[in-house]
Amino acid sequence: MNPLIRKFYSLFMWAAQPFLRRKLLRRGQAEAGYLEFVEERFGAYLQAPEKQSELVWVHAVSLGETRTAGILIDALREQWPGLRILLTHGTATGRAEGASLLRGGDVQVWQPWDSEAAVARFFKHFRPRLGLLMETEVWPNTVARAQACGVPLALVNARLSDKSLQQSLRIAPLSKPAFAALAAVYAQSEADAERLRALGAPVHGVFGNLKFDATPDAAQQALGRKWRQARDCPVLMLASSREGEEEEFLKQITALALSERAQAATETIAAGIDESTVMASPFQLLIVPRHPQRFAEVRALVEKHGLSVSRRSSWNGAPPANADVWIGDSLGEMAVYYTMSDVALLGGSFAPLGGQNLIEAAACGCPVIMGPHTFNFAEAAELAEAAGAARRVQDMDEAVRSARAMLIRPSAQKAASAAGLRFAAQHRGAAANTVQALGKLLKG
Repeated sequence: MNPLIRKFYSLFMWAAQPFLRRKLLRRGQAEAGYLEFVEERFGAYLQAPEKQSELVWVHAVSLGETRTAGILIDALREQWPGLRILLTHGTATGRAEGASLLRGGDVQVWQPWDSEAAVARFFKHFRPRLGLLMETEVWPNTVARAQACGVPLALVNARLSDKSLQQSLRIAPLSKPAFAALAAVYAQSEADAERLRALGAPVHGVFGNLKFDATPDAAQQALGRKWRQARDCPVLMLASSREGEEEEFLKQITALALSERAQAATETIAAGIDESTVMASPFQLLIVPRHPQRFAEVRALVEKHGLSVSRRSSWNGAPPANADVWIGDSLGEMAVYYTMSDVALLGGSFAPLGGQNLIEAAACGCPVIMGPHTFNFAEAAELAEAAGAARRVQDMDEAVRSARAMLIRPSAQKAASAAGLRFAAQHRGAAANTVQALGKLLKG
């Protein structure tokens, strides 16, 4: 890397530290986890310094990456039972999820801010023998310091969208040396590998997506089935929804309900049936927001639309049958939500946000309807569509109508559910391939 460019970058990251502290303070108002152990982000730790290079560092920035890291960590422990893990994160939800992955001797701290001083203190304190960066996290100073310390860094389950490639190319003097200095990159797809190579990354394998190797929790699935059987109408889920999507979802649901109610009322009046017996909505609605700080906001939005609402955190044994909308306001229970749903609309795909992971839905046998924006999981989305496990639509209106069309044809829903299970099973194996490749770095 050009020394002058690196110097300016490092100066910028140093100067940005007060702004990071302010940002953490603001985020902490909604998620208290951001206010814990703040000094770890700047290289100050409560743990005793490591005396030997034993730890394998796994960096999983957020919730999704942390769940994927759990798949890899389990596979690593199976191969090397005594392995000690240093787990880092950037978000509060990631850190909360990561706590469940720890065993005796493991360490969990915040990701160091990418200033020269913070990164230097991180490597000096923990002395990792190997670093595994999940999916996308490549920081110039971190990579440079690892290289200087002789710590090989591998980017695992690596993905890179066209949008991210173009952004990286705009700062090529920073990004290209960082990617080129990695010890190895294991890509999810050939398309990801091609884009990563364009940045100079040493792609040593294309292993597929680790998320396929996750097995849905059996107890959660049993609970989801139990709750689903207690409801006498189809359950339609908006999964991992993002800001703006819930509003459009509720608008389209309301429009569909009014249309169907008007049609049904006309038919019942003509038949001499009491209009008050006509069902107001064709679905039981379930919304699971992506970010926990938005749970209360989504509840208020539902109530603004005149709908009754019940949050998962208030359920006493089972969801109430008299609530128009259920809100999944818990973490780590997506297998429950997917199993209790007949169809799921994929959050993040109806706004230009890249979509969320649909693999868990498929593994639970829940058909997916996705919007036009799935660039974060492009290959998985394309494969799922080709397999019949997912359907792509252009907007929320078409999504709601497509869900309705599927649910009035039980055979179509069952076929899509079975296709999802087959799709999930056919693409497993990334964890074993990744562990085998990492063995060379661990032995080295």
